[in-house]
Amino acid sequence: MGKPKHYRPPGKKKEGNAARYVTRSQAIKILQVSLSDFRKLCIHKGVFPREPKKKVKGNHHTYYHLKDVMYILHDPLLEKFREIRAYKKKIKKAKAKKNDELAKLLTSRAPSYKLDMVIRDRYPTFIDALRDLDDPLTMVHLFAMLPAIDRLKIEVKRIHNCRRLCHEWQAYISRTHKLRKVFVAVKGIYYQAEVDGQKITWLAPHARQQVLTDDIDFNVMLTFLEFYETLLGFVNFQLYHSINVKYPPILDPRLEALAADLYALSRYFDANYRASVQEPQVAGSSRSEQEQEESNLRLAQLQYQLPANEPGALMHLVQDASTEVEEDEATRDCKNLFRNKKFFLSREVPRESLLFVIPAFGGIVSWEGDGAPFSEADDSITHQIVDRPAQGHVYLSREYVQPQWVYDCVNARIILPTEPYMVGRDPPPHLSPFVDDEAEGYVPDYSKTIKQLQAAAKSDIKPLPGMGNDDFDSSQKMLAEGFINRTEAMEAAEKKRQMMLLEQQYHDELKMELQGVSSINKQNSEDTESKEQSLPDVEEPSAKDPSRLMMSRKKRRLAEAIEIGKQRKKDRVEILKERKKNIEAAQKLEKKHRKAQRS
Repeated sequence: MGKPKHYRPPGKKKEGNAARYVTRSQAIKILQVSLSDFRKLCIHKGVFPREPKKKVKGNHHTYYHLKDVMYILHDPLLEKFREIRAYKKKIKKAKAKKNDELAKLLTSRAPSYKLDMVIRDRYPTFIDALRDLDDPLTMVHLFAMLPAIDRLKIEVKRIHNCRRLCHEWQAYISRTHKLRKVFVAVKGIYYQAEVDGQKITWLAPHARQQVLTDDIDFNVMLTFLEFYETLLGFVNFQLYHSINVKYPPILDPRLEALAADLYALSRYFDANYRASVQEPQVAGSSRSEQEQEESNLRLAQLQYQLPANEPGALMHLVQDASTEVEEDEATRDCKNLFRNKKFFLSREVPRESLLFVIPAFGGIVSWEGDGAPFSEADDSITHQIVDRPAQGHVYLSREYVQPQWVYDCVNARIILPTEPYMVGRDPPPHLSPFVDDEAEGYVPDYSKTIKQLQAAAKSDIKPLPGMGNDDFDSSQKMLAEGFINRTEAMEAAEKKRQMMLLEQQYHDELKMELQGVSSINKQNSEDTESKEQSLPDVEEPSAKDPSRLMMSRKKRRLAEAIEIGKQRKKDRVEILKERKKNIEAAQKLEKKHRKAQRS
């Protein structure tokens, strides 16, 4: 009988992958914990399975780095888990002996653990926490929309905590005007904000009844959620203190009962600002607990003193520029997008999303229901957001638009025309701001329209292809002085470009004549070249690109994969263009059919 594959003589020390990696069962034996506790520890400490090049125990095992396992072994959280496990045995023993009083007493005194030190260990700086905030925000927003189910251990308290954290995050982003992109998709609504130079993208599900399937392990998701809740609480604390707002916020219970949490947070911002003005902080002075309670009570009383119908109390009440953080150009543009515009939301539109987006771009918003800042009959309303085929009572002093108009204006950073978004019409395509049209190779028609509107909003004439900005300075000056309009300026620039092209062609022909080459010979040479190109190519691909002969096999395959990716992108663009032609042809046929029916 021969030796096994990975034979190691007795007494010889392990080397290589056998010494660096351990299987999951070996890691559990080292840590002396159960499988569920091991999963929790790995999730909390950020330890993930590895893929060694040489799997010593076979391909059907999960491997962990030995350093990661030893890192968990010396963590205080492991001792806490062992203590909780031993305490649960006491409760189980009391229940087995039918001692209900002792079981209740032990349950009420059960030990718990906190993840504060784990957060500080994994994220030494605040920027590190912001970089890793995409998944926590998506998970917390997801559980904020889920129903409470005891069977899956999804508690009502946890869902309320997730909603609170979501609203606190949204209130900060809206208050500081940090929102940059919004895209409504089938999965939900994608948001992107920029905080301290870090782009944070998250997905919020639509406000609908969620159906939970059985193929999801909610125990693992709840473990992740436990860590993410703690992390988001730390981040919100730091962000609120960066704008001199106390955390956690004290909200108006009346607005909380009416599910107007974002509006309650906006009023809290204003009340906090008034309290800070009335009671300036003294540097270096320490407050007692009694003084802290008095200030909190005074802060809560100030919220009730604010009038409920005060429009200025919605996300942008603090107007003292000295207390604000220095704003960059993007923040100023976002802050002034919906400036001096008042919106009213009908009951059928996504209220929570629009209450978050509109104030983030400087608008004032109200809704249909109790606790609203102003009613539908307010004459100062400029836009009413409606998502129904027809509107009953119509006010002539305002415009009725669909919710997509708000999101498209936010992504374009300009106020788009409201005519395509009017009630009862099919709106234009909702383009994703996360897609680079130039890189994809296909620019939709509506994207070109938006770019033209952006150029017009900036009062800037775009140079035509092959023409610089200096080529139409004279027309620009005349346009600025008011002698000609924009159309005449563009025509003058086009004429000047054509004259320059003709002049360049004339100079090229003169050079060719000086060199003794006539234009006829040039045409003949072009014809022969076209004939040679039309002949079938029988050469090998390596002869076309001799540089590939010098490549290694790995690099050659990589180059081929890049070319295949480019070809796939071209095929996708061709499919989109073909679809566009079919749609346009169908629309023309439909128009002809309608005209024939009318006649």
